[in-house]
Amino acid sequence: MAVPQALGQHRETQRETQRRRWRETGFRLGAALALLVPLAAHAADSAPAQQASFRTENQLIVKVPPGAKQVRVWFPVPQQTPWNQVKSFSVDSAYPVEYHQDSWGNRIGYLEVERPAAATIEITEHFDQTLTERKTALDPARTRPLTDAERTALQRYLLPTSYVIVDDQIKGLAKQIVGDEQNPILAARKLYDWTLDHVTYWVEYPDRMKPSDFGSTDFCLQTKSGNCTDFHSLFSSLAMADGIPTRMVYGSLLKPTLDGVKVDASYHCWIEFYAPNYGWIPLDVSLANVYGKEFPITDQNKTLVERTTATGYHGLDKSKIDYYFGNLDDRRFSWSTGRDLMMQPPQQDGPVNSLATLYVEVDGKRYTGWTRKLTYAQTSGKRE
Repeated sequence: MAVPQALGQHRETQRETQRRRWRETGFRLGAALALLVPLAAHAADSAPAQQASFRTENQLIVKVPPGAKQVRVWFPVPQQTPWNQVKSFSVDSAYPVEYHQDSWGNRIGYLEVERPAAATIEITEHFDQTLTERKTALDPARTRPLTDAERTALQRYLLPTSYVIVDDQIKGLAKQIVGDEQNPILAARKLYDWTLDHVTYWVEYPDRMKPSDFGSTDFCLQTKSGNCTDFHSLFSSLAMADGIPTRMVYGSLLKPTLDGVKVDASYHCWIEFYAPNYGWIPLDVSLANVYGKEFPITDQNKTLVERTTATGYHGLDKSKIDYYFGNLDDRRFSWSTGRDLMMQPPQQDGPVNSLATLYVEVDGKRYTGWTRKLTYAQTSGKRE
């Protein structure tokens, strides 16, 4: 692999200033499982965290193939977090729905139908939710390297998955980027900045760039492009290679332009990395990439760019580069965390790459004959 140019070369003055400020400024732990519970975020600035409330409907329709003997459906439900308060959750279904936890601790819905007579199986989730901006005042001086005990407790967040690889190539690249930096916040920022400089979000140039279909470190590294899952797969690989625990969160961004529109709005994902005395710190390098680079808006990319962002695209905004390292907007909620999931009850056709929409098996085999429509209406909070 070609050696990337040293960090700091060919960078704009403003970004050098941002990085220098970080260098200069330089979940408390309980029981091992308590590592999963984040502490309340420290306010990143004097402004209060923004909040917005939404009424949401998530409609899932499985087209039953002729001759199917058994259809099994696992689907995500909105996760309750300090930044995502879910209220009045209900599900409409002609079949009984059970609730379980998958191998990453996500709450999931499940139903199965033996010898289905209907042409479709429909599931509709209804819920109200209040979303809160996640703000973290990151001070590198407040953290330190992981202890051996912490590293052991967080081992699952240092392990590769099917598409998030940690091999010699990744280890060498991570070492080249991070150098001898031991502070997890400063090291993560170096990886974040390198990813911004070397990868381009595919929606910026859709005529010549495409995402992978599965979120792949290797794809992102080879093509220097991808979607949110590709970006964050690469970041995760580099961070884990440097000994920084990470986990990928899959959710939805509720875009103002789609308020009230019944459409498959896709999904969005972001990263949380772990630093002692802070716990899990969020970042979204893919959205930072869209806002933080100068690129032309064309007929080919205009709608894609608009629908990729949380609050709409209003042109270059380099403040988002710092913002999305440690902070997340109040228009997103999480469906699930983790990759290579094992469902409950267990699926038959191997690990599930991620659960941002739904997973279906027909007669023991993975099945993709389904559609999903997410509709929401903002009921309170700032409207962009």
